[in-house]
Amino acid sequence: MKVAIDTDRCRGHGICTTLCPDVFSINDGGYAEVSSPEVAAEHEKDVRTAVDCCPERAIELS
Repeated sequence: MKVAIDTDRCRGHGICTTLCPDVFSINDGGYAEVSSPEVAAEHEKDVRTAVDCCPERAIELS
């Protein structure tokens, strides 16, 4: 599974970074970014939770 953030939609709420800090981080501009686009099996559940909890629906899975 791969994960990406739509930078046009992200508003920097940071929920994803709280739920899965091994995959998401906040950049210098205050917006979320993906630290590792290829999601390790042990992080899949947390990444899916982050997708569901993102208020802007800015996280995309493929």
